[in-house]
Amino acid sequence: MAEVLAAPPAPVRAAVPEAPPNAGNLAIAARLRDYADLLEAQAANPFRAQAYRRAAAVVERLDRPVSAILAAEGREGLDALPGVGPRIAAALSELALTGRWAQLDRVRGEADPEALFRTLPGIGPTLARRLVEELHLASLESLEAAAYDGRLAAAAGWGPRRVRMIQTALSERLGRARLRRAAAAPAPRRPPVGLLLDVDREYREAAAAGRLRLIAPRRFNPRGEAWLPVLHAERGDWRFTALYSNTPLAHELGRTRDWVVIYFETDAMPEGQCTVVTETRGARRGARVVRGREDES
Repeated sequence: MAEVLAAPPAPVRAAVPEAPPNAGNLAIAARLRDYADLLEAQAANPFRAQAYRRAAAVVERLDRPVSAILAAEGREGLDALPGVGPRIAAALSELALTGRWAQLDRVRGEADPEALFRTLPGIGPTLARRLVEELHLASLESLEAAAYDGRLAAAAGWGPRRVRMIQTALSERLGRARLRRAAAAPAPRRPPVGLLLDVDREYREAAAAGRLRLIAPRRFNPRGEAWLPVLHAERGDWRFTALYSNTPLAHELGRTRDWVVIYFETDAMPEGQCTVVTETRGARRGARVVRGREDES
């Protein structure tokens, strides 16, 4: 009988772990859930938290990366996803483009305007520092205003082409439907001043009574103390987040417990912001006014 030879054993290969499918989407979904958890902890409307959790589940189930949808279809492709809409589409776009999300950083106390500005094309560390320290800018909305009123061009020494590049980047990042055209484009919808002053009143009263969750801002807080109260409030279709100003100028002038920064949004429009202060001169001295809208206050 012929001898039967056994086949040689197959070579053993080390197992190579596979990256999870759409790892970028999983990271984005985790950020959305982090935000939902913080909204709950800070006593926001629970339906807001649920909306972000539903969006996180949608993102996890996508068959292609969020970044690919954004590249192929723009913001409209993200907006069209079930349970997303313009507001969350703006968050997905920011996370896909930069890996950060200003709203999440803000309610965590990790807001860093210099780092935020450096995510835009052409803005390096030196210019970002000047924008914060010299122009006292603290958000993309304030940078957008500076890009249109000439302050950015003056600070950077830029010509019209480079300024337009920043305007375009900000338009996309902030979810603007199109660039503002001098007087041609209608002004974005803003909450009535009376509504803003009512949110300001509620915030300062609740903060004074110790009813608000405190966060420990990373900037200007060497001891890491939790001192900054956060309020989430709603009025009609408007949603608001209010915090005391934690900017270099507010600290320099000793106004951190006077200046209140209010962020506002609706389901149909991207986030905007304003600052409410105590007027220090003129006929309105001692009154609370919305900076830039004093005549309406």
